[in-house]
Amino acid sequence: MVGKASTLYPSTVLWATPSFGLLFIFTPQSRMNGKNPLTNCQINTLLLQVLLLLYIHTKIFVMTFYSFLQHLHSGFRYIVVVLVIVAALLALLGLTGKKPYTEGNRKLNLFAMISVHTQLLIGIVLYFVSPFVQFTKDTMKNPATRYFTVEHWVMMVIAIVLITIGHAKSKRAATPEEKHKAIFVFYILGLIIITSGILLIPRG
Repeated sequence: MVGKASTLYPSTVLWATPSFGLLFIFTPQSRMNGKNPLTNCQINTLLLQVLLLLYIHTKIFVMTFYSFLQHLHSGFRYIVVVLVIVAALLALLGLTGKKPYTEGNRKLNLFAMISVHTQLLIGIVLYFVSPFVQFTKDTMKNPATRYFTVEHWVMMVIAIVLITIGHAKSKRAATPEEKHKAIFVFYILGLIIITSGILLIPRG
């Protein structure tokens, strides 16, 4: 939204916006006599102010977005862990008790798999805005940058692949026992890696 015009110099109109500051400068008299009441130095100063304001707004947006994603990613992991634990425990009970593979089992296992994939999508976006993800010669020397740049996503992708394989195997299995076994084995393996990844997060 364009704000009201204000006279800055004779025959020079400065347009401004409330949120982004200076937008553009229009000098109608310059079309008539070829003279611009602003010097090159003044124009450069105003343009520099515009760029500075845009840079500040962009940095604020990125850091706010990063903070939101960080809290979302950190909080959602508990939902992931709970769903995977419950799915694995029910699969173990079904396997040892020779129970049928019910529609409730199928939906729970599916929701657990969807949750890890959702967490992956959030993590991918977070990866590109996180200040801890760096590609420099010192990345591997710093525990925090090494973990978030390399170790974290590798561990989580392996865990997600295992859980996805387990769900796929349970769908193709012919008997309830085979379905429960596939879920239990692969979900537990995925859960171990997820838990290890959480425990390895650098503190401080």
